Amino acid sequence: MSDYEILDDRFRKLTIGHAKLEQLWTGSRWAEGPVYVPAARHLLWSDIPNDRLLRYDEGDGSVSVFETHCNNQNGHTLDREGRVVACEHGGRRVSRLEHDGSWRPLVETVDGKRLNSPNDVVVKSDGTIWFTDPVYGIDSHYEGRIARPEIGGSHVYRLDETSGKVGAVITDLVQPNGLAFSPDEKILYVSDTGASHVQGLPRAIKGYDVAEDGYSPRPRGTLAECEAGFFDGFRVDRDGNIWASSADAVRVYAPDGTLIGRIMVPEIVSNLCFGGPKRNRLYITAQTSLYSIYVNAHPAGLGPVAGHISQ
Repeated sequence: MSDYEILDDRFRKLTIGHAKLEQLWTGSRWAEGPVYVPAARHLLWSDIPNDRLLRYDEGDGSVSVFETHCNNQNGHTLDREGRVVACEHGGRRVSRLEHDGSWRPLVETVDGKRLNSPNDVVVKSDGTIWFTDPVYGIDSHYEGRIARPEIGGSHVYRLDETSGKVGAVITDLVQPNGLAFSPDEKILYVSDTGASHVQGLPRAIKGYDVAEDGYSPRPRGTLAECEAGFFDGFRVDRDGNIWASSADAVRVYAPDGTLIGRIMVPEIVSNLCFGGPKRNRLYITAQTSLYSIYVNAHPAGLGPVAGHISQ
């Protein structure tokens, strides 16, 4: 039985017919936030309730604990220097792993008020850092620490390290979660998992046109709605297709919003990322486990593939 469900021929060309879904490791309470680190040939991901980062070594397939007591980190990405940028539920901040191995706080407050619990993060080609800030890390002691929200809303923020300016750029979502740019960075996609707090709220990925000044994204409507669980984390490939998490699969949408296929996963999918030397290995975090499958796709922002490549 194939691990793919092809709903549109556009998905067929993104698959490798004989590639199988592999369970690489299991043992998390809630696996999240995968990020591939090319320089180390490893994948890092979060086990949020256990307050630890795990590491998968591509060289020998081993899994080890990369760090414990990491402030219940959730989403991760790389900045333009290859440093890991993290969203901390417990620390209620965005931080970065510096080249010397230390964690440096980047954003903790906005207008003197503490963030809720940063969830996912992406770095634009100009170096600005965009992140979501729902309340999941302060709702309970399971994925963070119970606390009262100080800001009074859950927003998407933009940090410009050069100027030091940080501010909310999207404020019309209930619980913004995953986010990613289109290949040309003219569209920012954001998932809203607010149905966890507001019954009947659409479980959707929405698009926003990014203004030239980078500060005022304009709503362009709903790209897709999820009929199985939530859209949590997601990624965009270099052709503009959206690879999104859901309750039973990685759902793949064409840029026009058509669901073109699914990769079936036996656990709730939380997030995913492209990795491997050629960035054609899809790493998937799902509830208790780490999975992977090789695909005929590559992440947005990646140039022509020829042997070993860099992003």
